[in-house]
Amino acid sequence: MKEHKIGIIMNGVTGRMGTNQHLIRSILGICAQGGVQLAGGDTILPDPILVGRNPDKLKALAEAHGLKRYSTDLDTCLSDPFNQIYFDAQRTDLRKEPVLKAIAAGKHIYTEKPPALSTSEAMEMYRAAVKAGVKNGVVQDKLWLPGFLKLKYLKDNGFFGKILSVRCEFGYWVFDGFDQPAQRPSWNYRREDGGGIILDMLCHWRYVIDNLFAPVKAVSCIATTHIDKRVDEQGRAYPCTAEDAAYATFLCEGDLICHFNSSWVVRVRRDDLVVFQVEGTKGTAVAGLRDCWIQPSALTPRPVWNPDLPQPLNFFEHWQKLPDNREYDNAFKAQWELYLKHVTAGEPFRWTLLEGAKGVQLAEAGMRSWKDRRWVDLEELEGER
Repeated sequence: MKEHKIGIIMNGVTGRMGTNQHLIRSILGICAQGGVQLAGGDTILPDPILVGRNPDKLKALAEAHGLKRYSTDLDTCLSDPFNQIYFDAQRTDLRKEPVLKAIAAGKHIYTEKPPALSTSEAMEMYRAAVKAGVKNGVVQDKLWLPGFLKLKYLKDNGFFGKILSVRCEFGYWVFDGFDQPAQRPSWNYRREDGGGIILDMLCHWRYVIDNLFAPVKAVSCIATTHIDKRVDEQGRAYPCTAEDAAYATFLCEGDLICHFNSSWVVRVRRDDLVVFQVEGTKGTAVAGLRDCWIQPSALTPRPVWNPDLPQPLNFFEHWQKLPDNREYDNAFKAQWELYLKHVTAGEPFRWTLLEGAKGVQLAEAGMRSWKDRRWVDLEELEGER
């Protein structure tokens, strides 16, 4: 059996998500398990080189995890034939040029979402990858979360009957930094730096809805900046120029209606930071990041509206929790393994830069809907068929 070592340029992984999810839990996790096993018995062993602008941060991160390869010189990393993959976890507004440069150098591309600030830029990156013949992918991690995998299992096995609607509540309270430190980066609240919850979350909702329920065809969205001033990482107050909450309704193929509230200014009183409720003719499911509860028709109570009496029903009693019948790996790691198999062994991988562009398209449509106060239809992108 053969071991395939593959160099991966990891740009921008000194940030919280890049460090924790992509470097530690994905790439280093794959190394710790001995690589990714291929069907014939061979293994893929990733060998990361950390790239960024701050040499001190890179050195500290590399030393903390026993890595010897790090650099502030992207061009040199791209010129090394050992490095076959370029991965980008930088801020969205910094992503396009390095990705195009990596494509020109013949590297396979894997990038965080959204791939770009606009659909036109995202499609430019996709076309460049196709023309160069390099394999490409976009992170769509939520598809491998245990709660969402359970929803897919229910749908595939006909639990819902006809799906009628999907509701999602996402978000939590992000402190403004005046009384307590903020737990999200300040650029998230500056439009000029690529911030805003529409671009961040509607890109997620596009691939979740498309893959779990039905393709999105139109959107109606309103958003706002509830908190207009926050404190940055240096302790300086700054004006918020990007929206921190978005309230969107999506019309999908087959007239399925999905309503999603996304907010960084909401205090949580629900099962999880994100909760999906899927209503069907035969049953309903409520899923968070990990757990999923179901209520089939036979267990559905018969409530009666009477505001003059205390509610006699405990509505939480009529739900069954799905068991964990399998072991769930980290969602980011699961997609990384599929991508590495795609690059090395040519196994199918449908979560391409085109899929990333579709997420940006929905975000742009949401912004247009908010600005014009109207429904916006989604046009088919080049290469979708």
